[in-house]
Amino acid sequence: MTNICRIPSWAGMREKRTERLGRALVCEERLRATAGLREPPALTSWRGRSGRRYVVGVHAASEPDLADLTEAVVLAVQRSRDGVAELVGAAAPGSRSSRRDRSSWLAAVRGGGATELHVHRLADNEAERLAVVADLVGSAA
Repeated sequence: MTNICRIPSWAGMREKRTERLGRALVCEERLRATAGLREPPALTSWRGRSGRRYVVGVHAASEPDLADLTEAVVLAVQRSRDGVAELVGAAAPGSRSSRRDRSSWLAAVRGGGATELHVHRLADNEAERLAVVADLVGSAA
């Protein structure tokens, strides 16, 4: 049995390439204002598929108070030895989410390798927070 991907037209190839590029375009972009600092900054930003940039605060994934966090977008991030950040997961916990659910999500992303949590607090309402999650990971989580 061979693995052959049959695509009926070049339009399908363009669609696949665009989809792949969309995933690749989501990345951390360090803030230029913090470039010369000796200590790692507590702020960074992420660029979404839409091209929008989201400024986030950086926290260690081990911080216990993060389970109480609501009304924000939380990005679980794994940072490689060479400093490259990779998204492990994202959530937009609202005031209706239980502390137990938030703690479970945190345990799951920590188990998945997350070493940092990046918190975006500038979205005004739940719809905006869900749109940020969708822009960064493709679906509201």
